Amino acid sequence: MNTASCGSSRIVGCRFSIYPMSDRFVDIIMGALKETDMSKVWSKTDDVSTCVRGRTEHVFDVVQSIFLHSAAGGEHVVLNATFSIGCPGDSEGDVYLSEDDIRLNARHCQAIQIEAASQFSLYPLGSTSYMDTIYDIVALAKEEGTFGGSAHYASRLDGDAQRVFATLEHAFVKAQASDASHIVMTATISANSPSKKERA
Repeated sequence: MNTASCGSSRIVGCRFSIYPMSDRFVDIIMGALKETDMSKVWSKTDDVSTCVRGRTEHVFDVVQSIFLHSAAGGEHVVLNATFSIGCPGDSEGDVYLSEDDIRLNARHCQAIQIEAASQFSLYPLGSTSYMDTIYDIVALAKEEGTFGGSAHYASRLDGDAQRVFATLEHAFVKAQASDASHIVMTATISANSPSKKERA
């Protein structure tokens, strides 16, 4: 990391990769990107992943839109994502923090109803009470009706994909009220999987 660029920005970032299980994967990914308005986030794509940065609501809006449009055709699609806020090196793209709170993709995505499953993990870095924060997040997921149980190193969410994304966003925001200086959340989200949920 270049320490010369370190700052105290509260910009939110997400690095993600999306995997359509189809020989049409290029068309599916390019189609999802075409359907998604990314004008309120900083973005950069390389040969492994895409990074988007900006305000919380716009980062989640963009990632959700790309996932929903990728899965809308019925192919099995998996998203791997890492969300972060408070990284001391995050400063590039700060101009996007001045955007308003209107989500550009929300209305366009409303009609896409897809069942999804997710496993996510939350890391409140620098916190002395990190387990309390994690317990609070699990309680939040239970209240929102998306909690699907605990697994080794992760918690599960199930339900409509937009409700799953809402819980992930609410969890990420709620964790910021803790004493953690840097919040990291990883999530794997799957839609249209041919595999059935494993029952305990």
